[in-house]
Amino acid sequence: MDKEINIDIIGKALLDYQLDKYSENIMTYSSIGGYDEMDIPFLFRSFDEMTIIEQKTMQMCKGSVLDIGCGAGSHTLHLLSNGMKVTAIDTSVGAIETCKLRGIKNALLQNIWDVHNEKFDTILAPMNGIGMCEKLENLATFLLHLKSLLNPNGQILLDSSDLIYMYEKKNRENILKENKNYYGEVTFEMVYKNQFTDLFHWLFVDFNTLEYHAKKVGLTCELIMEGYHHDFLVKMTLK
Repeated sequence: MDKEINIDIIGKALLDYQLDKYSENIMTYSSIGGYDEMDIPFLFRSFDEMTIIEQKTMQMCKGSVLDIGCGAGSHTLHLLSNGMKVTAIDTSVGAIETCKLRGIKNALLQNIWDVHNEKFDTILAPMNGIGMCEKLENLATFLLHLKSLLNPNGQILLDSSDLIYMYEKKNRENILKENKNYYGEVTFEMVYKNQFTDLFHWLFVDFNTLEYHAKKVGLTCELIMEGYHHDFLVKMTLK
């Protein structure tokens, strides 16, 4: 029997939870970590339930904010509760509907690549939002696009993880030397209520590589803090 494909599995799960139809989590399979589980209730977390990196990110936001890949809208809701002006965007129909049901009026079904002729003081890409550029070869183009949306004193706040820790120590040196494919390029598949996504790519990037590509497109890249799980938060600004 062919797999039933649903390109908006996360949106379906978010909307189910919002409508009190939650019964299971999303199962994921990645090319590096095997099987795992995405906890749907966690996506509706409050500020107190966020990671230390997320909390620091929230505290650093200023001015007009663009929340990329807003998901269930938890970050946007916190910022709105503090009187900030936020535009929340996502490519998931279910995510945007969930956001609106949670009271976020300025939630838009939009791809970041389709945002033009607008400027923001803070561009927010939490929870490894940089992964949406899929592969390392797209990173510079992605950062250049975000740069075009910044006000003169604006900032890009994003976090990622260095996945080198997931490889055995004896293999790390060979992985870095071979460099056929960047080790942070991961392929995912998701399953929810017997529906599957197609395989998709997601990028995790180490700080030195991120800093290199940021400088290449005229952005500073400051390491703000490191988390407990090989993750880190950076702030990028115009040079």
